[in-house]
Amino acid sequence: MELIKVHGSGNDFFILDQEKLGRKISETELKRLAIKVCDRKHGFHGGADGILCVLPETRDDVLGRMRVINADGSEASMCGNGLRTVARYLSEKNGKKSFKVATMYADLEVEQANELAPGVKTFSVEISPVSFSADDLKMHVGKEELHEDKLEMLSGELKFSAVAVPNPHLISFVDHETLVSEDLGRIASYLNDGKNALFPDGVNVSFVEILSENEIFVRTYERGVGYTNACGTAMSASSLIYVLEKTDGKGFEKTLSVKNPGGMVKTIVHRKEDGNYFMSLIGNGTFVAKCTVSLDEALLGDFSAATWEETGEQASYEKFVKKICE
Repeated sequence: MELIKVHGSGNDFFILDQEKLGRKISETELKRLAIKVCDRKHGFHGGADGILCVLPETRDDVLGRMRVINADGSEASMCGNGLRTVARYLSEKNGKKSFKVATMYADLEVEQANELAPGVKTFSVEISPVSFSADDLKMHVGKEELHEDKLEMLSGELKFSAVAVPNPHLISFVDHETLVSEDLGRIASYLNDGKNALFPDGVNVSFVEILSENEIFVRTYERGVGYTNACGTAMSASSLIYVLEKTDGKGFEKTLSVKNPGGMVKTIVHRKEDGNYFMSLIGNGTFVAKCTVSLDEALLGDFSAATWEETGEQASYEKFVKKICE
């Protein structure tokens, strides 16, 4: 079995191209594979946030389909950081720079972009559809939408907004002290315990600090993963809420810089003629290593015979991160 270790802004995955797999993998095996491979303590080379399954598509304008299997075996409807790496993989596999990738709810436009820094392969991907509906969020807070409102069960001070892109996100703008506090973990772990009444199916939770005009920092606790270096849909959702609530709607079509614990991306928030929104998420699609491992052994958590060949791209990415942190 061939795997590629990849990351977008430090949000790391293993790409699995099912066309290159010797046999069809069952849903039970796929879930077990993600749990075994991605385990941070006992998994393959430090584990990962998930597995990105690439499947073939027969439509001319869609080069492939992406499935996102989280580290706990659950499936996410979308992953912006993962989509950039899959876009690069399909681009190089098919020799195309602009095309669509099928995801759970939509076929999304992707294209190769100018490198953020030398040696940092960069792609722009569409993040959509967008909804504020409680039904789409599977949210039970007594309101049809949530915009800068308090949720007393979570905090007596913080205000929250909720948006699905299409996976659900709960966002709060905070000061730096709150950003780095334990509040994010406390709130997010409660909302993802499977027992709470507000988001019984769980929700991605982000704290956002405004650094300057059109520059924000996003820290995310991701559903099915926990704390992550970056979450592409969270950064896109946070950018949308920033434009709507912090710029009086004047931030549309402007490039935002979005920093995160794993690096930085750029986003652009768009408003369609029909009033709907979508975001462009622009960032790295780094290939860290090419790997081989026996599927049967991986399902048992045995990686003793696996191979790992580094590409050398991580050094360029770390140089880029170091520069933006100066």
